[in-house]
Amino acid sequence: MFDLTGKVAVVTGSSRGIGRAIAELFAKAGAKVVVSSRTEEACAPVADAIRQAGGEAMVVPCHIGKVEELQRLVDETLAAWGRIDVLVCNAAINPVYGSMSELTPEVFDKIMGTNVRSTWQLCQMVLPGMADNGGGAVVLLSSIAGIRGNAVIGAYGISKAAEAALARNLAVEWGPRNIRVNALAPGLVKTDFARALWEDPERLERVERQTPLRRIGRPEDIAGTALFLASEASAYVTGQTIVADGGETIR
Repeated sequence: MFDLTGKVAVVTGSSRGIGRAIAELFAKAGAKVVVSSRTEEACAPVADAIRQAGGEAMVVPCHIGKVEELQRLVDETLAAWGRIDVLVCNAAINPVYGSMSELTPEVFDKIMGTNVRSTWQLCQMVLPGMADNGGGAVVLLSSIAGIRGNAVIGAYGISKAAEAALARNLAVEWGPRNIRVNALAPGLVKTDFARALWEDPERLERVERQTPLRRIGRPEDIAGTALFLASEASAYVTGQTIVADGGETIR
């Protein structure tokens, strides 16, 4: 049920961290994986590692904030492999760490445009073809910051709440065409993206203390949940926000 053999998976933001872990795990599950982030140089080591492990991968650089690059990502994938069966929208930005009272309108618009609008645009480009091919699965990376308030990454949390809402609405719209759309909301994960959080000793100790599993996440933890959502193992799951946080939000 977790087999992705014969599937083509596009994973944005997959040069490192959670995205890389997802790309590598999907390839191990049999998928042909499109590795994508801003530069080819950042993506190439990931694709090389996948190939060396016996998998199939190609690189398509993409700045998700530029609609023409999103279209190129789709076009080059279709030109090479003819279809997209799984879409993982993982790439995101969070250029600020601090109070929302200090946020400028320009930065707020940049966060929402990159994290929400680009995700919607990429889905608009991919889902019609996915439906024509018989269906597929979409995983949008949300966050527990979109579920509860946060004093230092508020705008990012708003964008992630919007992505969860986008998943619900796309699930309603595309379910009749056999496309499942879900959001995946990680807790604190040890990645470069979240470095400002887990390198703060006080915050790290507090998170670990209040998390039932007594640790923060690893990229591999989130990749396993993404594989569930992308595979037939979750064939009757759509429109949901699946939280993978070690239990942090249950207390």
